[in-house]
Amino acid sequence: MSENDWLSERFEQNRSHLRAVAYRMLGSLSEAEDAVQEAWLRLSRSDTSGVQNLDGWLTTVIARLCLDMLRSRKSRREEAKDAPVSKPIASREAGIDPENEALLADSVGLALLVVLETLAPTERLAFVLHDIFDMPFDEIAPIVERSPEATRQLASRARRRVQGTPTVPSADVTRQREVIDAFLAASRGGDFDALLALLDPDVVLRIDGAAMPSGVAAELRGAPIIANRAVKGGARAAQPVLVNGAVGVVVAPLGRLMMILNFTIKSGKIVEIEAVADPERLSRLDLAVLD
Repeated sequence: MSENDWLSERFEQNRSHLRAVAYRMLGSLSEAEDAVQEAWLRLSRSDTSGVQNLDGWLTTVIARLCLDMLRSRKSRREEAKDAPVSKPIASREAGIDPENEALLADSVGLALLVVLETLAPTERLAFVLHDIFDMPFDEIAPIVERSPEATRQLASRARRRVQGTPTVPSADVTRQREVIDAFLAASRGGDFDALLALLDPDVVLRIDGAAMPSGVAAELRGAPIIANRAVKGGARAAQPVLVNGAVGVVVAPLGRLMMILNFTIKSGKIVEIEAVADPERLSRLDLAVLD
C-alpha cells in the first residue's frame, strides 16, 4: 500500500468523527462537508512522517478550519447587521439533502445548535471539543491561542450560556415545560381539542413584523383561531428552550434560528404568545438549553 493510499484509508476511518465535530462547530452540514474536504486536502499536502497521533492531528486541523469559518461568518454578519440572523436552507447546497440535514439537526438537538450559535467562536470551539468530544484543554489551547487555564474559562463561560439559569422558581419552570410540551405535541398531532384545553379562551398571539406572513394580522385573539393556526403550523421545527430564564420555544429549521415564541402561562393556561423574528430582537435574547 502506497503512503497516499494509507493516508486515504486513515482519513476515511476518521471521516464520520471529523464531520461530527465540524457539524457541531458550524451547525451546517454543507459547511461541515466543506471543512472535512479541506482537511483531506491539508492532509494530502502535508508531511505527516513526524505525526505520532494522526487522529488527533486531524481533529486539530478540522477545529482550526472551523474556527476560521466561524470568525469569517461573524465578520460577515457584523458587516451586514440588517440581514436576517439565519435562514433555513432551501436548496441542495453541494449535494446536501435538506431532509438528511434535518434528521442530523434533530439528533444533535435544535435548541443546542441555536444556543451554540450565540457563542463567540473561541467559546464554541472550547465547549464543543471539551464538553462534547472530551478533548483535553492542553490540546485545545494551541488552537485558540490561549493558555490551558484561559481555555478552561472559555469552555466554562460557554457552558453557563448553554445550560442557563432559570429566573423563575424551578416548580414554575417544570409546570411551564409541561404546558409547552403539551402544546407542541398537540400542534404536531393536529389535536385541535387538546389545544383548546391548553389555551385560555381569550388567549392573544402577538406577531412582530418580521414574523408576520403577508395578509396576517399582527394580533390574533381567541382560542379557536390560535389553535387552528397552531395545527396548520405543525411545530415540526419547534423545540422548548429557556428564553431569558423562562420556558419558551425556538423555531429553527435545520438548526437555524427563525423565530422565538414567548409564552405567558397562568393557572395552567396559555394566555399570551409572542412571536419574535426580528433579527435585532433575537440577538438580544438570552437562550439556553433545557434539560
